[in-house]
This record gives sequence, structure tokens and C-alpha cells, in this order.
Amino acid sequence: MENRNYAKDALLGVAVGDALGVPFEFKSRTTIAYHPATDMIGYGTYGQPAGTWSDDSSLTFCLAETLLNGLDYNALAQNFIAWLYFNRWTPYGEVFDVGNTTQVAIEKLKRGVEPELAGEISESSNGNGSLMRILPLLFYTHNKPIEARFEITRKVSSLTHRHIRSVIACFYYLEYARHLLYGKEKLEAYNLLQTEIPAFLAKNEISPIEIKPFERILAKDISKVRERDINSSGYVIDSLEASLWCLLTTDTYKKAVLKAVNLGEDTDTTAAIAGGLAGLVYGWQAIPKLWISELAKVDDILTLADNLNKKYTISKP
Repeated sequence: MENRNYAKDALLGVAVGDALGVPFEFKSRTTIAYHPATDMIGYGTYGQPAGTWSDDSSLTFCLAETLLNGLDYNALAQNFIAWLYFNRWTPYGEVFDVGNTTQVAIEKLKRGVEPELAGEISESSNGNGSLMRILPLLFYTHNKPIEARFEITRKVSSLTHRHIRSVIACFYYLEYARHLLYGKEKLEAYNLLQTEIPAFLAKNEISPIEIKPFERILAKDISKVRERDINSSGYVIDSLEASLWCLLTTDTYKKAVLKAVNLGEDTDTTAAIAGGLAGLVYGWQAIPKLWISELAKVDDILTLADNLNKKYTISKP
């Protein structure tokens, strides 16, 4: 187990979930219920072949690639620019999906705006665009003090999403992933964060107004919420809640990501976020082999994961 390739768990977990969801994006839960997702399929919303991942994975890979040389915010900005304008880390040489907030921020980066200031700061700019790409940062921050983990997460989120709500969502997700990395059970990790996250946010004088939206995960058991009360929009709180709900109410990688897709709406992102965590829980070997083999540029993804795994050796405390 000590030789486990956690980067492979994370990157394949994100990419497979993303690719499963791409054909169903923007479809309602009711519509999908007539023909629910049961396997990796192609076409659908974007007319892309099976195994096609979206901007979620593209930007995740851009971050992972940057981390191979340590964390340089300007280098990360250049990778994001190369993706949007020059098709870097795209499945078939073209960008077919990009969130408005992310696009505006990358346009600012291209104009030379400092990475930490490029992201949108308004309350209405709390889409899931930084949450969906943040997971590789786990390997860089996991052994740092919590204050450093939060500050680094804030800066990486702020390239596209600078509002504190998006930052907290990314921080929560990485803290949850960190517990999984260190061998905690998924419910144990959830329960630990109900104490740890509020204590940290209070100590750092984060406004209670911005902590309140996280109440269902910080003060309640999200796994007990009925499906009809789980939202799966592109709002960052909805995405975080839905992904945790899918993880906590299933017992395999396959069930978690298919459940995420079948929630409808922002299917690729919910499944990518849930898939990243499920990859860490169950390991990449638990992902159906056919799904992995169908991924676009799978060899490039595997090489990236291997390189990231070599760069950041995980030694548990």
C-alpha cells in the first residue's frame, strides 16, 4: 500500500468521472431518469466520442503539470492561457467547454493581470470552476501546516475564482482528500472536518456569513439528505454537496460517479469532483478498466500521473 500511486487515483478518478458526465451535461434529472447513465457513452450534449473529458480535466492536468516543477503561479497562469488559446491539454485539439468566470479570468491573465488578482471576486462568481481543477494541489500541500494549506489553496483558486466562498470550498475538498490520502475512512474524514474546518475558519476570522452556506456539510450529515434536496447546478456549494453525497451514499467508484451523472445539470463537474475523491477512496484499480482505456489521451494522463507521483512521495504521518 505504501507504493500506491495516489496521483493515478486522483487524476484518473477526475478524468473518468468527467468523461462519463460530458454527454449528459445540462440535461435535467428528470430527463436523464428515462435513460440513466450506466456506462461510458459518446456524443450527447457536445457530440464528442466516448472517453472525451472537458475543461474540468484539462485544467486539472494543467495544474498537475505545473506542479512537476513546484508551484509557480505565473507558470500555472501560462498553462491556463495555453489551454484556452492554444488547446493545451485538450482531448482532441480544441476547447469545446469553458465556464464564463474562468474564461474572463484567463483573458485577464493573458493581459498580464497578476494571477492572485485575476479571478472574479463578486458573490455571483461562485461557480465550480476552481473546485473542479484543484485536486492535484493536494500533493503539494498535504504535508504543510494548515495555515499554509489554506493560503496556497486561496491563491490557486484565485486565478479564476477569488471569492472566499469558492476558496473555502476548495479548501474543504482538499482537506477531505488529505484525510483520505492518510487512510481515513470516508465518513470518518467527513466527521473530522465538522470540527476542524469551523475551528480553522473561526480562528482566521472568516465571516460567519460565508461559513453559513456550508452548514449542510459542516453541521449536518449530507448523506442523510434526500436526493430531491441535493442540487447539482454549477454553483460551488451545490457541486461540493452533491459530490460528497454521491461518495457517502455509495460503496464503489462506479456507483459514485454514475450517481453523480444521474443527478443531472452540471454532470461532468459533479462526477469529476466526486470521482477524484472516489479514486482516493477505492484506488484507480477499482475504476472499470474499459472506462480508463476509452479515455482520450490516456497514455499522456498516465505519464503525467506517474511523474506527479514520483515528484511527491507520500509519507503518512
